[in-house]
Amino acid sequence: MSLVPDNLKYTKTHEWVRVEGDIATVGITDFAQHELSDVVYVEITALDQSVKQSDTIGVIEAVKAVADLYAPVSGQVIEANEAVKATPALVNSDPYGAGWLAKIRLANPGELDGLLNPAAYAELAKKSEHH
Repeated sequence: MSLVPDNLKYTKTHEWVRVEGDIATVGITDFAQHELSDVVYVEITALDQSVKQSDTIGVIEAVKAVADLYAPVSGQVIEANEAVKATPALVNSDPYGAGWLAKIRLANPGELDGLLNPAAYAELAKKSEHH
């Protein structure tokens, strides 16, 4: 069973969000990194841009697939994780910690209410595993 920390919000596209003040840290979930397998390259293409919720903000390349990274919230993409650029495997080994991907300054904190809570995300991941 995938790890779903209970202090985060989640999206249907398998991103997680941790909010501190008006900054949202974004990454992909444990479930998503398992599905992708070995991550070999990460690029945050929307760095320094304003994005809307669900816009593509980057790309994650893995051995098995290439996946888009979507903005869970609207705002300004203010930072990309340089450590992940250098060592993409961090996304696999520590998806909720050192393997975070981007930081977004929230434009509309109300959007957070529409994201999945941990229980709802765990359900979604469980359903996705059976396909």
